[in-house]
This record gives sequence, C-alpha cells and structure tokens, in this order.
Amino acid sequence: MITGEEVDALVAAVDDESPLVESVTNTVTIADVAAVIRQWGALPVMAADTREIDAMVAAADGVHLNMGTVDVDGEAALVTAATAAQSQGIPSVFDPVGVGATPTRTAVATRIVEAAAPTIIKGNHAEVTALAGADAEVRGVESVGRYADITDTAQRCAELMDAVVVASGATDVVASADTVVTIEGGDPMLGRVVGTGCMLGATLAAFAPVAPSPMEAAVAGTISFGQAAERAMSGRFGPIAGPASFKIRFIDAVAGMRELSVGSLAERVTEVR
Repeated sequence: MITGEEVDALVAAVDDESPLVESVTNTVTIADVAAVIRQWGALPVMAADTREIDAMVAAADGVHLNMGTVDVDGEAALVTAATAAQSQGIPSVFDPVGVGATPTRTAVATRIVEAAAPTIIKGNHAEVTALAGADAEVRGVESVGRYADITDTAQRCAELMDAVVVASGATDVVASADTVVTIEGGDPMLGRVVGTGCMLGATLAAFAPVAPSPMEAAVAGTISFGQAAERAMSGRFGPIAGPASFKIRFIDAVAGMRELSVGSLAERVTEVR
C-alpha cells in the first residue's frame, strides 16, 4: 500500500525532474491537458504530426495517448506514438475515450493496444468494461449505468492488456494483474466539467516517468488528482460559482499541490486484493 509520504514524494519528483510529456490528444481539451501537465511541474508537448512523432517521443520521458476526437490521421498519430514509446521503453498512458460507443472507436482502441501495449490504461467505468469485452453502456464519450463488478472487471482488463488499469468514477479503481486498489475522494464537480478524464490521463503520464512502478504512478496520480479537486472546491483557491470557475480553481489547485501534503490515506485507499 502506498503511503501519503510516498505520494507527496512523487508530486515533488514531478516538479523537480520536470519530465517531458508528449501528448497526442483530442482537439476538445488539448489546452486543458497541456495546462494540467504543466501545473504538475512536467513539460507538455502536443506533437500530432506523424513526420515528427518518432523524434518527439525519443526526446520525451512519458507519452499520453487520448482518442477523444479520433479520425484517420489521429489514429495514425496515436499508433505511431504508442509504437515509438514501446520500442524506446518510454511509459505511455492510453485513454480509450468512448470505446464501445461505436465500432470505429472499438477498432481504433483495439489497434492501439495490439500495436503497442500501453503502460497504463485510463478510462471511466464503462470504457474499462467495454475494453475488457463485457457489456457496457457508453453514450458519446460518457459512462452510463452502474458497474458493480468494476473491481473484478478492471483487474480482468489489466490481465488482458498486460497493463495497469485505472477505472475512474465516484470510486476510482486501480488494478494490475495481481493487485486491486480502490480510491475514495475527488468531488462530483469533476463529472460536470468536460475534459477532467483527459486531464487525469495526462496527470498519470506526468507521474509515470518519476515513479518506481506503473502501479505507484497510477495510484499516486489518481489520489493527487482527487485531492486537487477537493481543495479547489474548498475555496482555498477562490470562490466556485459553477463548473467553469471550478475548472480554473482546479488548475490552480494542481499547481498548489506542490506545496501541500495529501496527508493520511487510511480512509481513502483500500487494497481489495
């Protein structure tokens, strides 16, 4: 089980080491993704042209892959980046946005994981369920319904994909083939802001290069992301009038995490198995 002190050390390590994160992401939230990477202390670069992706990945410390607005060119960019990351031993985080919603998205996600197994896969409960081959309800890019078996499903997905899997939701689940952890925290406002899932994936990509293992990166990044949301809602970084002001305060809270401790994790993190 990771400790609060170890999470704090990884937050500090991102800031101290400033890993370069190459992000091939969607056009809806690209600015928010870049902002959250930068405010953790990492360096974002958003190269999406296949002519330079190999060189950019070679210079990077971590790779973030998000198929939120995937098209033919975007698919090529994602596969190129994933393959380059795997061949060069660079940790990658894949967000299979909307997988299961259409045959095209499912095919693209399958191609990416088969071409180059990502280090960490981050999706909502429905996306992780769909990626594991079970029945899931995805409307557009949103998770619909309840997934009572999400801990078992996330671990099955981790086994199938040979990756650490983060299933984000009211309760976050982080699973590897032999360990499952549930994390309580965050705030419901995260679900009202477009792009917070993308920002969580980017956060994990910033943590992965400095963590001792993908599991520790996934757990620490998810905990820290939730803590930033709680601190944003507390008013510590200014008043909250609704989702728009929350997003601004949240980015400020991410930057502020470098000066604040996450504290005890005893009531937040449960090791299921």
